Amino acid sequence: MPPAPRTTQRPPRGARPLISERTRATYRNRLIESRLTPNAISMTGLALNLLAAVLVTQDQLLLAGLSFVVGSVMDTLDGRYSRMSGKGSPFGAFLDSTLDRMEEGVVLAAVASHFAQEGESLAVAAVVIAVLGSLMVSYTRARAEALGVECKVGLATRPVRVVIISIGLLFGGLGLLEVAIYVLAVLTVVTTGQRVAHVRRALNAPAPPPPTA
Repeated sequence: MPPAPRTTQRPPRGARPLISERTRATYRNRLIESRLTPNAISMTGLALNLLAAVLVTQDQLLLAGLSFVVGSVMDTLDGRYSRMSGKGSPFGAFLDSTLDRMEEGVVLAAVASHFAQEGESLAVAAVVIAVLGSLMVSYTRARAEALGVECKVGLATRPVRVVIISIGLLFGGLGLLEVAIYVLAVLTVVTTGQRVAHVRRALNAPAPPPPTA
């Protein structure tokens, strides 16, 4: 009898080849074993955001937007790399949160300077409100968690604020930077109110009855 024809089994649709997974694991292990630290990634994000601020003052809004986006991506990667590599530390988490606030404030300060040069006093005032609102969004969460209340509610979370600023910078040539700042100012104020109300409800909620024996 002739030998049965050999059939080639194809991996199911959507399945990743084994070699690809091995390659990813190899690169991941090499990255973990390297000297790269989460703090180094955080500092790179800070440098890119400082560059974005300088570019804003030079009226290079598109380049500033690109630098801000990449710097914000670095801010996201440092936390993921910290968890994946096991190189995280309490100070690293503190530094990451601190640099996030610093980067946002520096870029918005540059935006305020940009508006001031154009004589847009109302937009400058909106930037001040946006900066204050962003700080209050973070502060209310920190104070709530110190009281034992989880507080991640609200519209203007950190990722949302990054998206709004990114859109404003990238499309600043179309006049969207001013619109983005007004939206950011309103949303941060609203979010602060949402978090205050959330914490008030949580602290005034009746305690659950003790378990019965």
